[in-house]
Amino acid sequence: MKDGLLTARQKEVLRHRRQGLTQQQIADIIGTSKANVCTIEKSALENVRRARETLQFMFTLDARFLCEIPAGADLLAVPERVFREASSRGVKVRYDTIGLINRLRESLPEHLQARFVKADIQVYLNDDGEVYFE
Repeated sequence: MKDGLLTARQKEVLRHRRQGLTQQQIADIIGTSKANVCTIEKSALENVRRARETLQFMFTLDARFLCEIPAGADLLAVPERVFREASSRGVKVRYDTIGLINRLRESLPEHLQARFVKADIQVYLNDDGEVYFE
């Protein structure tokens, strides 16, 4: 029975990539072509993306929409907006300013560039003060 969403080969390729190896170096190590390593890595990253989306959905089941952060917003202004919206609903956010920015960076790195939001972000909050981004 398969454990998780990644094959052993996909895990191996991702580990090597995390170590900074090129696709060609990985191909040489595992005895395959660079094109095959590219395909394996692409499939692995797609599986990770789908898993992340699924988990995000599960986590937000008990959360309510809080606000939207529009594209072009300054990342440093996001915490103030989230704290203000949460406070108006009587919920204290679990994170401080830096913690909230880090949570956003970890959740949706592809939506950020330097200090700015590249794409609209939906913010959700549960009654325990946990914040989710979509």
